[in-house]
Amino acid sequence: MQRLTIDSEYLSDILKSLLAIPSPTGYTDPIVRFVTGELEKLGLSVELTRRGAIRAVRRGVDSRGARAVVSHVDTLGAQVKFLKDNGRLELVPIGTWSARFAEGARATLFTEKGAYRGTILPLKASGHTYNNEIDEMPVGWDYVELRVDALSRDEEDLDRLGIEIGDIVAIDPQPEFLDNGFIISRHLDNKAGVALMLAALKAMQDANVETPVASHWLFTIAEEVGVGASSIVAPEVASLVSVDNGTSAPGQNSSEFGVTIAMADQTGPFDWHLTKKLVDVCKFNDIRYQKDVFRYYRSDSASAVEAGADVRTALVAFGVDASHGYERIHMHALRSIAELITAYLTSDVEIKRDFQQTGPMTGFTRQPTGRAQQELSADVETEKIDDPEHPHHAGHA
Repeated sequence: MQRLTIDSEYLSDILKSLLAIPSPTGYTDPIVRFVTGELEKLGLSVELTRRGAIRAVRRGVDSRGARAVVSHVDTLGAQVKFLKDNGRLELVPIGTWSARFAEGARATLFTEKGAYRGTILPLKASGHTYNNEIDEMPVGWDYVELRVDALSRDEEDLDRLGIEIGDIVAIDPQPEFLDNGFIISRHLDNKAGVALMLAALKAMQDANVETPVASHWLFTIAEEVGVGASSIVAPEVASLVSVDNGTSAPGQNSSEFGVTIAMADQTGPFDWHLTKKLVDVCKFNDIRYQKDVFRYYRSDSASAVEAGADVRTALVAFGVDASHGYERIHMHALRSIAELITAYLTSDVEIKRDFQQTGPMTGFTRQPTGRAQQELSADVETEKIDDPEHPHHAGHA
């Protein structure tokens, strides 16, 4: 295996470009075109599904038992639910996120006539009018509205503007890239994952490295609504590594530094062997890592398996503080995951049986089931029992 050096400047620049392209689920054509163009610049041929999920294949020594890495290009957003009599718009969320983080957001409304700018505001937004009632407003999508920056005094004005129910709203990311490596922006989930995948691919192309099996570079368009990788995983793919955000929060072990390797999400444990492989690659290459379990989270891996893909799945994550809100990450995590991807894809294939979709028991994997050996000397046990604080000390009998 070969951990490659990642071009941090390219990673940062490509992330800035991705964040500048609105791509809420359902309105992803522009970013699909951008990512496709970048993959072609890096020397890969690209094929798209009907709706725009992206697959680019980098050849390996063997096409069987291919390895895939996947991120999603779609983000959270909103959609017009109703044209209101006051000339404003009722919204529903695209994806799962709280209206708490929508209040005050600048946004772009896409209509067939063109795009309009606007602001998401609470129903009672003027302190000079409502005084303390502003602070007493409940949190929820029923209590916010989109104020369009156009002449929109009533429903008729909205109709003249060409605004219709179902129009999609993209939320401004407002990115900041700080000198200390922190990145603050909306939609880092999962444009940061897309950026680090492209940076890993660039490192492999620049070094012209050979991999034992083909690698599939996948980018999905509807992960935020649960569809994800349901129709993009080719039959020859044996393992699928999702790249997405981890939650850096109390009670979680994710970090904004290094690689967070997910052991399970709300759909259950990830593949034991593939996850162990990624941990071993981190250890061998001295890549900082930590493990975590997510209870209220799923990724592209889940949608692939639910759609019938018989693949081993894993999830590597960059720690995100305030995920699906005002997000913050650190460049160290992005660079670490990109390094892990290069080392993993160049590592030897250990489970050759995975070259075939089905087969006999020969070559099937084993998980350890033997008893763990605990080495304790008699002196150690005596020291514990002679300790006055030990529960088995004579004084406690």
